[in-house]
Amino acid sequence: MSWNPALTPGCPDQIGAEAIETLIIPRARDLGGFEVRRALPAPKRQMVGPFIFFDQMGPAEFLTDQGIDVRPHPHIGLGTVTYLYRGSFQHRDSTGADQIITPGALNWMVAGRGVTHSERSPDAVRAGPSSLLGIQTWIALPETHEEIAPSFEHHAATALPEIRDRGIHARLILGHTYGEVAPARMHSDTFYLDVTLEPRARFPLPTDHEDRGIYITEGSISVAGQDFQAGQMMVFRPGDAITVAAGDQGARLMALGGATLNGPRHIWWNFVASSRERIEQAKQDWREARWGRGRFDLPAGDRDEFIPLP
Repeated sequence: MSWNPALTPGCPDQIGAEAIETLIIPRARDLGGFEVRRALPAPKRQMVGPFIFFDQMGPAEFLTDQGIDVRPHPHIGLGTVTYLYRGSFQHRDSTGADQIITPGALNWMVAGRGVTHSERSPDAVRAGPSSLLGIQTWIALPETHEEIAPSFEHHAATALPEIRDRGIHARLILGHTYGEVAPARMHSDTFYLDVTLEPRARFPLPTDHEDRGIYITEGSISVAGQDFQAGQMMVFRPGDAITVAAGDQGARLMALGGATLNGPRHIWWNFVASSRERIEQAKQDWREARWGRGRFDLPAGDRDEFIPLP
């Protein structure tokens, strides 16, 4: 798929600053030498399309024998996306999945009525110094799919559609846009792109989705004459033709969005639901720890410990 950004309506000098509906500057949190920046949910914006959680993990540097150990924990009512720029994770979950994810590939886990998973640095990575940088997101499920059976899909980087044009390289991680469709099965209208821009390249946002946002992971961009730096998220007004321009050093972006869900979601710990009752029941089910005899089980191969209910 190709387009001509220079001729696309909505270039930076043709729209006003009011096209940016929300500007989000995530807070950084140090989790013991490992930094996380959370853009969603934000005080003024819970979701962008169905995206309800957006974390930048790292950058982090680990010495030999160090790494990430996220013990088994539960989810309901959402799909989780792990996408790495550097490093690797070993994902295990209660569907039976056991998958190492590497940069550019996709792990797509749909919790539905309930799933448990862990993420740890693989033994081979711990054998020497390593680094980690990536994005983790949650996508809230529509009410009609909140109680579906959990599932897991892995798609290699080579399986994800690529979109190239002058100064632009984009990989479609989830959903559909620009005439391309990513392989993971989606339950609502969604798009999610990893976009790399050469210096001063112009990138037009998709026009076939209601909600659209951008998170800058590297470099800078300008929108409507304003400059924005790495670590910022912009959510744009629906309907406007928007083009962003990379700065002198280029930029790397995550572009995301889709259809607005039919209402806000309740969030508590790792649970997302359209009703408080679903969350209260999930709390009780996790507290009871009836592994394999109720809503939750522990991942095969990682059953020795779990994160207790807060």
